[in-house]
Amino acid sequence: MPFTNFLKPTLAALGVALPLAAAAAERNPLLAERWKTRPVVVVVPAEGDALLRKVESALRQTATREAFVDREMVLYTVVAGQGRRNAQPLDAPRTRALLAALKLDAAGPPTFVLVGKDGGVKMTEGPDVDLQAVFAEIDRMPMRRR
Repeated sequence: MPFTNFLKPTLAALGVALPLAAAAAERNPLLAERWKTRPVVVVVPAEGDALLRKVESALRQTATREAFVDREMVLYTVVAGQGRRNAQPLDAPRTRALLAALKLDAAGPPTFVLVGKDGGVKMTEGPDVDLQAVFAEIDRMPMRRR
């Protein structure tokens, strides 16, 4: 039985139309990152948020930026509902799909999420995130060790 045939009754029972679910999945930018990069997603309700300033300030430091690139990380930000990938704008459907995939609210508390190359959430932190601890977590991952 093809996988989509298996999913149809399950999705129908949940009240989800298959074309709608497939379209939402296609918009999720994290799917394109799988097995290529480690996305970091920073979601804040306003431009001047301390978490966003902290992450952006850290990434302006050469050593931190090099560590970020060396670990094949990309930065997604959602600020007041506006999404970006490495400072390039995301359209509204992709931004909504990104938030939905991580079960985050653009107006919610400031959140830092590390997604692994396998697409799974590896770490969720708030404004007190320590990027050195994030790098250490990545360095313990099996794919990084290889």
